[in-house]
This record gives sequence, C-alpha cells and structure tokens, in this order.
Amino acid sequence: MVEIPAKARDLLERPIFASLGTTRPDGAPQVNPMWFVWDGEYIWFTHTNARQKFRNLAAEPRVSISIFDPDKPYRYIEVRGVVDHVEPDPEGSLYSSLSQRYGGGPIVPPDAKDRVKLAIRPTHVSGYAVTRD
Repeated sequence: MVEIPAKARDLLERPIFASLGTTRPDGAPQVNPMWFVWDGEYIWFTHTNARQKFRNLAAEPRVSISIFDPDKPYRYIEVRGVVDHVEPDPEGSLYSSLSQRYGGGPIVPPDAKDRVKLAIRPTHVSGYAVTRD
C-alpha cells in the first residue's frame, strides 16, 4: 500500500470533488467529477453497474484521481490506483452517506438496485507539494 503523505491527507479527508479518470474501450480517457470518501486504505466511489465508467473499470482497472484544493488551486494531489474490489450496494448506502458528506441529506438514489461501491487502492501519489502563493 502507498502511504498518503501527511501534508496531503486533508485533500482526501475533506468533502471536495475528485476527478476520476478511466480508459474507454477505444483507449481514450474519460474523466468525471465524483464524490468520494477515503478510509485510510481505499478511496471509495459509488457508481452503477449500467454506465460506461463501470464498463471502463471492468476492462481496465487502473485509474487516475486528481483532487484540487479549492482554497489553493495550485495545490493538488494525484493518486494513481487500481480497482481493488467492487461491492454490490443495492440499498445505495454509500451514495446516501456521500450525499450527507457533501452537504445533502441521506437519500436513496433512484438507481439504487444498480449501485456498487468501488474500492480504489492507491499505487502512486504525487503533486501534493505543488504550491503557488
């Protein structure tokens, strides 16, 4: 497991958006803003098993995640990783938890029956030392 440097951990602990990059079947990148939560070992995302991003991850489990500090936009962290495991989440529990984390209420998404939890295991971390004041 790759250790997240202490000076960058706040970017994983705060409820800010992550840009999750995956690889499409034709080799082109696909990047989308996503809610996430970090548990100290994995970066967790919620998604459905019916969308292109899930198919991208099934075919190519390596990802890139970029998180920018909204208070200091030149400060960021890039985490490269791999999908370690996928857990079914037909109640939408992670979605509901993330909704609360990001300032909403606990809700069950309408696509809950298709929801999965994606556990990303970091394999490389960079960028955290970049600052511009």
